[in-house]
Amino acid sequence: MKSLLSKALAPALFILGPLTAIGQSGEDRELFAQSATTSKYAMILTGATVGQENEAKFRQLSLSLHDILARDYGYSTAGIELLLSETNADSRADGMSDRDGIIASLSRLKEKLKTGDQLAVFMLGHGTGVDDEAKFNLRGPDLTGVEFARLFDGFAEQDLIFVNTTSASYGFSTALAREVAGEGRIVISATRSSSEKFDPYFPRYFIEGLADKRADRDKNTRVSLLEAFTYAKNNVEEFYEESGRLAAEHAGLDDNGDALFALAPAPGESDGSLAEIAFIDAADADDDTLSAERLALKRRMQTLER
Repeated sequence: MKSLLSKALAPALFILGPLTAIGQSGEDRELFAQSATTSKYAMILTGATVGQENEAKFRQLSLSLHDILARDYGYSTAGIELLLSETNADSRADGMSDRDGIIASLSRLKEKLKTGDQLAVFMLGHGTGVDDEAKFNLRGPDLTGVEFARLFDGFAEQDLIFVNTTSASYGFSTALAREVAGEGRIVISATRSSSEKFDPYFPRYFIEGLADKRADRDKNTRVSLLEAFTYAKNNVEEFYEESGRLAAEHAGLDDNGDALFALAPAPGESDGSLAEIAFIDAADADDDTLSAERLALKRRMQTLER
């Protein structure tokens, strides 16, 4: 079956080209490539919050995300950097989510990541402020989106995903999307304005969608970032509708680098094409060749749709 499908795709693949970027070496780099030679890494940041109840809630969300990535998506524990807002909170934690802890974590990741590897950064907790002054709340000095983007200047050869699930996340996410260097960057914001300042339900449903791969809409046993985003967004909307409340949050996604977040991203639209091929889990090594062919075909179809 595999060989027949490969042959069927071959004529199309001969004329199809993947989405690429020019790397620092001057050579083309395929964006969000799926192969046995590329690896996936994750960074989970649990920011500072007010009150023990909030602290416990966000800590549990972070720990659940950590365990889901390890259990359902093939991440090694060494490939997940988990930073919590308090010291010695859990044996799975790699440090504190303060400015120094984040810098140290990125330094460790920099030593591990190769060209073409993927790093997903998940941010949970509270955000404050507007526009370029919007911040991710941490123990000690907070970080603005511009400052946070600068920390990733050394990751130009990797594909980067940022999932900002904090309250008032929009200003921070906009600055991050605008300032982060390189191609192959996807940014998700749980909110669309600084006025959406209550704790979003988005992270709860985003993590729920990852658990047991519930967000897998096309039933290919894999979850793309677009699928995870859509699952969370739809469930947030249903929650507000069923509770008879006006929606207090509106998630958006940017994957074309213009820092304009689409509320309904989709392949062929201004945003959504990269997120559709950015899978959270690694490709099965046994299906590596076929996966690469499918991805190449999907990329070309996206290009033609534009």
